[in-house]
Amino acid sequence: MSPRLRLILLSFLMLFVELALIRWTGSNIVYLSYFSNFVLLGSFLGIGVGFLRARARINLFPYAPVALAMLVGFALILPVEIDRSGDELIYFGTFQATGLPPWLTLPIIFVAVAGVMAMIAEGVARQFVEFEPLEAYRLDIAGSLLGIIGFAGISFLWAPPVLWGLVTAVLFLVLLPVRRPLQLVALIGLVFMLGRESMIPAWSWSPYYKVTAVTADDGDLTRIDVNGIPHQAMTTIHGRREREPIYFLPYERTDTGLANVLIVGAGTGTDVAIALDRGAQHVDAVEIDPRLQQLGAQRHPERPYDDPRVEVHIDDGRAFLQRTDRQYDLILFALPDSLTLVSGQSALRLESYLFTIEAMEAARSHLAPGGAFAMYNFYREVWLIDRLAGTLEAAYGHAPCVDSVGGVGRLAVLTVGLDAGTVDCPSEWVASDAAAAASPATDDYPFLYLQEREIPGFYFLTLGLILLASVAFTRWASGPLGQMRGYADLFFMGVAFLLLETKAVVQFALLFGTTWFVNALVFAGVLASVLAAIEVARRVRIRRPELLYVALLVVLAVAWLIPSDALLQLDPTPRFVGAVALWFTPIFIANLVFAHRFTNVEQSNVAFGANLLGAMVGGVLEYVALVTGYQALILVVGALYGLAFLTGRAHLRIPFGSTRGVAVGTTD
Repeated sequence: MSPRLRLILLSFLMLFVELALIRWTGSNIVYLSYFSNFVLLGSFLGIGVGFLRARARINLFPYAPVALAMLVGFALILPVEIDRSGDELIYFGTFQATGLPPWLTLPIIFVAVAGVMAMIAEGVARQFVEFEPLEAYRLDIAGSLLGIIGFAGISFLWAPPVLWGLVTAVLFLVLLPVRRPLQLVALIGLVFMLGRESMIPAWSWSPYYKVTAVTADDGDLTRIDVNGIPHQAMTTIHGRREREPIYFLPYERTDTGLANVLIVGAGTGTDVAIALDRGAQHVDAVEIDPRLQQLGAQRHPERPYDDPRVEVHIDDGRAFLQRTDRQYDLILFALPDSLTLVSGQSALRLESYLFTIEAMEAARSHLAPGGAFAMYNFYREVWLIDRLAGTLEAAYGHAPCVDSVGGVGRLAVLTVGLDAGTVDCPSEWVASDAAAAASPATDDYPFLYLQEREIPGFYFLTLGLILLASVAFTRWASGPLGQMRGYADLFFMGVAFLLLETKAVVQFALLFGTTWFVNALVFAGVLASVLAAIEVARRVRIRRPELLYVALLVVLAVAWLIPSDALLQLDPTPRFVGAVALWFTPIFIANLVFAHRFTNVEQSNVAFGANLLGAMVGGVLEYVALVTGYQALILVVGALYGLAFLTGRAHLRIPFGSTRGVAVGTTD
């Protein structure tokens, strides 16, 4: 195998395993899907440490299959559940508080993932240092881009984990320098464990979840769990009316006809069946998860998706509202509570942009004369009901009707008409003292389930423990931290770039939907922008590289001045062009800055490791958005690139395109 192909395949393996761990651990460690960004942080730490070990005497890469198989076995044999109780931040799921607290569980998972990724990354790094720095970076990014495309293709197929295991095992067999019996046993064990999990009849995989569907003996009720958490149920309308009559209230509160109904969160179809039973002539059923909708089409006893009056849209609800031009007599948000984040790189949930004040105004604009809007869910806390009711009052100009059933879950229905007299309401919402603090979520601050503008206490404790563990792990695994002293500017670039990438992820989620496909396109676009910057850097001589910093600060200022939702007013094509120009331009220029610096480094593995450890710190800083909102992150990015400029001024005088020999050294 040529060295170039080997580095590309190693980089493919590294990113593929990282994405698979983020996805798979969330499906097996209960409630980890709410904290998948901690798996990403562990991956960045591990990759950074692996690069620092590129010239260590002991090569840990051959042990990576064993470590990976042990991690998978631990999660399958000794199931872990995170206690996500507390009233600072709401998580959907069962109402019992079980498992260890997140501040304890998450650092353990973080270190375990970091250990596995460090071993894989060391294999990448040992090949990386065989090339001139910029060429090595180019090949690494090319392999990573292929890794994104490969994993996205598997997600498109709804493939079970056994396919992830097979791809990983084949790559290890091709890339391991020596194949020992222990490695072969580990890889066989990895494929066997994931294969056994994939063959369980009740389990299937969507692009978002591990889905469990169990039908009762009489066939009238099918319960759906996702990632081990109760999520939905398919039942007959008669059974639903008897057990939970509150779900029929939106139709009883309004007198409007039902020529057109929009249901966001259509899921397995029970809410669609209710709308049809109440006389809807046309139903637009919007569901983000294709597997949930497919299960409804196959197993729902009422067969609502077979009705010709129903039109199915596999899409994000907010994106559908931005795209459709239809007017509705009733718009219903039917329990659209996801149990996962948009990606491992933000605190954004799949439904976060569905409940902002801007989203409510978008829904209002699609109501026909006399139309009404309703939403229902188990809202858990009174302050969340107050926040949503206050948001509706701000959007419609009058208070909504609130029907609530007591108990731990606080099941509530909120209904509001386009006109004040549209809804027949016996219990109009009245703002309480607590409602004043529960201000509406916005497109810039889409954290509906966070009670106050603050970082919850357990996050502070968890992040503090993770940073301490990172310092100890880096020092123990890769030697003195002082070896990175000369690359402080690259460290700050890593911090800044992670935040810049996060802002791009959440921005495209707002503009085009929080679907897995949009998310995959953004990450592929980021890597393509990085690759383009490298190609420019290899061919164009920049005589005054400090001007790149000026250009970067200018485009960041433009991005900061343009509101988060400004592009939503444009048609899809100009919106896409504007989004690409607004967010991929700073990513491109930032990588020109990085390429200029990186092409002249003396120890490419140490320099790249410092940059990756900076990215991990950037993932920690991303939680600042829970206080400031996402737009303010641009100011943080600008300040960090300013620090990179100050700490790396001496390197700006080196002609762009000159090369220095890569120093040979050994770390313990």
